[in-house]
Amino acid sequence: MALAISLYAPSTTISSSSSSGPDEDGRLDPSVFSKHPFRFDTGIALFAKRTPRPFPPPFLSPPSGSFSDPLSTHDRSRDRRRAYVGGQLIQGLTNGDDAVFASDYFIGANDGVGAWSMRPRGHAGLWARLVLHFWATSMFEDAARQGDVYRPDPVAYLQRAYEQTIEATGPPNDWQGTTTAAGAQLHYRRLNSTSSNSTNNNDEPASSTTDDRRSSGKLARKDDMQLQPLVYVTNLGDSQVMVVRPSTREMVYKSAEQWHWFDCPRQLGTNSPDTPRECAVVDIVPIREGDVVLAMSDGVIDNLWAHEIVDKVSESLERWERGDVRGYRGAGGGVLVSGDCGSSSGMMEYVAAELMEAARAIAVDPFAESPFMEHAIEEGLASVGGKLDDISVVAAICRRNGP
Repeated sequence: MALAISLYAPSTTISSSSSSGPDEDGRLDPSVFSKHPFRFDTGIALFAKRTPRPFPPPFLSPPSGSFSDPLSTHDRSRDRRRAYVGGQLIQGLTNGDDAVFASDYFIGANDGVGAWSMRPRGHAGLWARLVLHFWATSMFEDAARQGDVYRPDPVAYLQRAYEQTIEATGPPNDWQGTTTAAGAQLHYRRLNSTSSNSTNNNDEPASSTTDDRRSSGKLARKDDMQLQPLVYVTNLGDSQVMVVRPSTREMVYKSAEQWHWFDCPRQLGTNSPDTPRECAVVDIVPIREGDVVLAMSDGVIDNLWAHEIVDKVSESLERWERGDVRGYRGAGGGVLVSGDCGSSSGMMEYVAAELMEAARAIAVDPFAESPFMEHAIEEGLASVGGKLDDISVVAAICRRNGP
């Protein structure tokens, strides 16, 4: 397993000023990472245990009550996919109480706590989506602000997202909920050729303007340097990020789940004591081109063991490369969604869908053995079969940018 460097506190505070808003289609502008040597090609697959609730006002306008009202108010209320906060299109997708986001440089999966659906003002799906939206927006804005000297500060991004969500859902709106958070940001570092195979000698990533020096202290020649992709994995709760290396069929990394007690993960939101600044953990994980980074809600990891996830991802890529997936269609009511920002033609959508379907098959089987069942029995609780839950998968493969 690759070395992961754990961090527990942000070093800076992200200001509220915006220097890079969404493009004309309402999406975050990936040009802020135009000099990045690597990218993600992404795919999303979703299965909801129940139909997602529409977002409440003011995130979706209520239907027009009069023909004298602007027609746009009525039209927007009918389009559940286009939700807004502060006049900005909310990024990502909602899946039951989950939310997901996919782009060339950041993926995420947040799991809203479904118990809030029983509360009159509860809306966990809104909380999950808003936290992810503000998280991604803060990251893109900070990258635009820093330019060539950009260094990620993931916990600061998540902390700001948490604070903005509290503000957006607070009075006079008062929409309640909690959510876990798991995301992976793609970055890179420069390595000396003499240490390129080591994960211990050069753990800190370098920006494109940072001097790269040999162990002797002399400036290294450019020919002696090579770039290595990194993922900054941020986790709070029991959603999970995993890195799979299909070439060797191994799990390079997986994030650690955080619990208060069994089936009660750490979470952000109403009445929760948890905050990103105090609870979020960041791991800096060296990866390779061709590695697959997964952001998953607990609907996956409660129903599939880690080795099953590795096997499913590796087998799906092998089938795709052999061309054995012609005419593939997802089954079981799952939703297959193309990733944002120009993902490759269907490959990662297929990988995500196969993983989602494998988890769904266990989730709906009352006789299956599952990780959730095993953990419940360890806690002295009666449990059989899979765990029916929202299942959200974002699959991203690391590619090199440019020719």
